Amino acid sequence: MSQEAMTHSLGGEAASGGTLTSTLYERLRAEILEGRMTPGAKLRLEELRTRYGVSLSPLREALSRLVAEGIVVAESQRGFTVAPVSRAMFEDVIRLRTTLEPMALRESIERGGDEWEVGVVAALHRLKKVESQRDAEEGTEPWEHWHREFHLALVGACASPLLLQFCATLRDLNDRYRRLFLANYTLDRNVAVEHQAIADAALARDADRATALLGDHIQRTARNVFMVLEKQAASKKKAAKSALE
Repeated sequence: MSQEAMTHSLGGEAASGGTLTSTLYERLRAEILEGRMTPGAKLRLEELRTRYGVSLSPLREALSRLVAEGIVVAESQRGFTVAPVSRAMFEDVIRLRTTLEPMALRESIERGGDEWEVGVVAALHRLKKVESQRDAEEGTEPWEHWHREFHLALVGACASPLLLQFCATLRDLNDRYRRLFLANYTLDRNVAVEHQAIADAALARDADRATALLGDHIQRTARNVFMVLEKQAASKKKAAKSALE
């Protein structure tokens, strides 16, 4: 969406009585998680106010919500910045995600009925279709959308709204690191196989196998991100050493 269209859209939503703060929150959150706002970048209120055509009050409220999620950092007397990235933070995200998402999947398998099964099958079908018809001009966004929908469908029958909220937040934080550090890597062709295996185990009501496969799936992406982080750290260390010589 162009800047002009975005500004017009936000103004229209405000005029129609929509929740402007929520709209701003969703837009800013998406831009950060998708890597369009770089880690550590200063979020200048006047620039954002002009860009979105809004007043400072809903903008501050939206940024405060993002601070609560750990996506934005509020610095005393210095305003807001996009949350930085670090190995320690990513390790924490992975540790929590591999604990909580399999927990939600297990409950979903135990409670899910025909509607849940149909949802899993449909989401997997759409994900496969996007993978087979991926267009370079469209980028990875259609895949990102249906990848997220597939994971949401798997845990869709879990009866704990709080657990599902935690899982969604952790998945989004996980995806932020994947987008930032694996952007130049082609998708592992085994990803589609992993998705199919998780779905097959879940639909067969084999909770032990499904949760184990999901944990491995999450860890596989994490290992790739850690590999890139290590390469970047080594490159920076080498550059620093060369500068001193």
